[in-house]
Amino acid sequence: CIDGDGSFQMNIQELATAVCYHIPVKVAIINNGYHGMVRQWQQIFYKSRYSESYLGSGNPDFVKVAEGYGAQGFCITDPRDVRPSLEKAIEIDGPVLLDFRVVAEENVYPMIPSGGTIEQMIG
Repeated sequence: CIDGDGSFQMNIQELATAVCYHIPVKVAIINNGYHGMVRQWQQIFYKSRYSESYLGSGNPDFVKVAEGYGAQGFCITDPRDVRPSLEKAIEIDGPVLLDFRVVAEENVYPMIPSGGTIEQMIG
């Protein structure tokens, strides 16, 4: 499962289900400290006038949250650690949360503007 830090918080309680039923799901959080897609739209279409998209200190320590639920968690800050962390997570028989810290204003493409068509795709 690949998720942003903002959207993961909306479903964080599902770690309890994964632990309870020993579901070996691997959750990769792309953590940029924002509600990422909201911030991206505000950057591109509203000249970076950000409103209520910054999470800042509102983000929990996701590794501790995973451990609190009984899962394993890893925080990855160096791009050289991505592959080894993924390989380690795959070897673990049970749920694992990987907190990948990325640049705050990293964007996700492609995207389609509101009301647009696939021919108007950006990125």
